[in-house]
Amino acid sequence: MKWGRFAGFLAIVLAILGVTAGTSAHLWKSVKLGLDLQGGFDLLYQVQPTKDNPLTPQGMQAVLQAVQLRVNSIGVTSPVVEKEDRDKVRVELAGTFDQQSAERLIGKTADLEIYGAAKQTKDGKWVPVGKPLIGGKDIKSGARWAVDPNNNENVVEVTFKDAKKWGDITTKYVGKTIYTFLDGQLINQATVQEPILNGNTEITGLGSAEACQELAKELNAGALPYPLKLVSSTNVGPSLGTASLRATMWAGLAAVVLIFAFMAALYRVAGLIADVALVAYAFLLLVAFVGLGVVLTLPGLAALVLGMGMAVDANIITYERVKDEMRSGKSLMSSIIAGNRRALRAIVDSNATTFIAGAVMYWFGQGDIRGFAVALMLSIVVSMLTAVLLSRAMLLLLARSNVIRKPWWYGIGRGVVAK
Repeated sequence: MKWGRFAGFLAIVLAILGVTAGTSAHLWKSVKLGLDLQGGFDLLYQVQPTKDNPLTPQGMQAVLQAVQLRVNSIGVTSPVVEKEDRDKVRVELAGTFDQQSAERLIGKTADLEIYGAAKQTKDGKWVPVGKPLIGGKDIKSGARWAVDPNNNENVVEVTFKDAKKWGDITTKYVGKTIYTFLDGQLINQATVQEPILNGNTEITGLGSAEACQELAKELNAGALPYPLKLVSSTNVGPSLGTASLRATMWAGLAAVVLIFAFMAALYRVAGLIADVALVAYAFLLLVAFVGLGVVLTLPGLAALVLGMGMAVDANIITYERVKDEMRSGKSLMSSIIAGNRRALRAIVDSNATTFIAGAVMYWFGQGDIRGFAVALMLSIVVSMLTAVLLSRAMLLLLARSNVIRKPWWYGIGRGVVAK
């Protein structure tokens, strides 16, 4: 007997179990949970094109980018912004925050324009005259709320992309009044005191700090190419998400226990090796989800359980091939090597076809379908590493130690004797 190899085998088992037990709880807390598990809001917007500004594929892409920037400014963890149908945008915001503020920030046009002239109608409303001198699209990202130290007024500090353009405008309008409109409403009229040549300026007249902060976020996100209409808003309560997660976790735990018991009962020591490989599979998937920033959803959890079944299936195929080789009269070592070689082709083919199916679902699917596809493809890759490489290495190491030589311990009937 070669006790050194057996000690190496035990060291691998203990290392896998120790690392998993010691870090899994921390890793699980770091996994980003989706809307259906954490709770939050599901918002559906419809793009509103006009005759003068019809909807184009490029315009729809610009809408998605603008909405993504606005959602990012809210500070939501792992938001989902996707195109739905031809003219709709679905936004999923997981977590707890002000829904009304989010709806307003995402769908508001934030059309800021500065004019050189304006007139007041009989009903007291101000309307711009002529073309705008400059607008929100000319502002660099980085607008921020501040307090003017001279009068303690809340302002939004902005910098125009073309400093020369703003310098020429302020030079031309020294001593004259310019008018600032936000979404068609006059928010400020001010007399230009001197030319502003560095592109910096302050937008005043908003009043509260909250209004200034919101405008700064909107300006940083950029103007929407088309107006958006809120079609539906669904609130997913955190209690529902917690209940769904708990139910799914219990179902997954039951599946794991049954799989472990089945493998140990049918394949004895070889089955226990497969069980240890499954522990490594689950741990590596957690690492992959955290490292890649994947958002875990209920369909994703289902894909992980499915992936575990596929990983077990790979072990079963291998062990059955090993049993066939031993029944033909080969030695234990020869059977393990030949059985692994024969099983590899079938395992690779079956996993490859499932991976292709997952890739197709991701390419053509949306929302939860994509989440399922991502989790499925990741589980396939990880299962190939654990069920093929790790299990094979552990089985060979145990067999070469000669500590356990009887075929019965590898799931083979007592009548077969290993050479």
